Amino acid sequence: MSEVTLYRKYRPQSFDEVIGQDAVVATLKGALQNDSIAHAYLFSGSRGTGKTSIARIFAREIGSSDNDTYEIDAASNRGVDDIRALRDAVHTLPFDSKFKVYIIDEVHMLTKEAFNALLKTLEEPPKHVIFILATTEEEKLPETIVSRCQSFRFKKPSHAILQKLVENVAKKEGYTLEPSSSDLIALLGDGSFRDTLGTLQKVIAASADKKITPEEVAVTLGAPSTRMVNDFILAITERDFAKGAQVLAEASETIGDMKIFLDLVVRKVRFVLILRFAAAMKAEVRENSSEEDFVFLEKLAKEAGKTLASKELVALLGVYADLRTAAIPTLPLELALLRVIGE
Repeated sequence: MSEVTLYRKYRPQSFDEVIGQDAVVATLKGALQNDSIAHAYLFSGSRGTGKTSIARIFAREIGSSDNDTYEIDAASNRGVDDIRALRDAVHTLPFDSKFKVYIIDEVHMLTKEAFNALLKTLEEPPKHVIFILATTEEEKLPETIVSRCQSFRFKKPSHAILQKLVENVAKKEGYTLEPSSSDLIALLGDGSFRDTLGTLQKVIAASADKKITPEEVAVTLGAPSTRMVNDFILAITERDFAKGAQVLAEASETIGDMKIFLDLVVRKVRFVLILRFAAAMKAEVRENSSEEDFVFLEKLAKEAGKTLASKELVALLGVYADLRTAAIPTLPLELALLRVIGE
């Protein structure tokens, strides 16, 4: 089973199956119910947030058949000649539908000349044509294009939504995941439905049985183990640079991206602060932690006191910008640890 097969297998086929984009779905449903369909839509947002999937669903709900729905990759068809050919094609009537729908993906990749050609069509579109433009970089679009579209911003799905997706898909595939396993897979999905299911795909492919442990996930994906993350947090609370540096050295040999390590550390420090100062949110921490990890976090919340507070979290958050350009992957975290100890 390939990665793309798993993503396509569980791609939503109706508005009722869409998760994480409630506002977009509600507005599009309202337009359908009120028969107030615009001639051009702009779907913008980061990769893997459901833009193309919802565009396809909307096309079907409008009544456009597969014969009258056209998907164009602007990255491969970005020139003025491509858009001129499209401009000529839109004037032909639909085969067997009321509307022809053109879904132009990654529309920001069009050349300046191509945008000018597209603009002429958007200014005076045939009544039987609807455009759905999709982009991950709305800021690159000419304002003249944006102003002629009804715009929808697709937000990144929350961690909880992605974790639930992982658990549901894994269950349908016959696999059982511990909460910490689905938690880590969702985290590595980086706010993308597509990337999250791709990550799950890798784990399933490497699994020896039907029960997937956090250790399996870490080994398969090159992610840090729970022990490494917890030991680094302890090094912060104990103000032990040698211990922290040793953990970082081990982590850098095990994982491919220290940002993943930092993500997990920051997340757990946040959980500790929640347990200390926002008891009403305790359920969130419990739901996103294994039983063993929850005990560890509760103990830290009770015992760490001033050694794990907001200034430690601020120091860690400052590492993100430096990680991208660091010649030595562990150096930004080592310096953050030294700053904490120095204070």
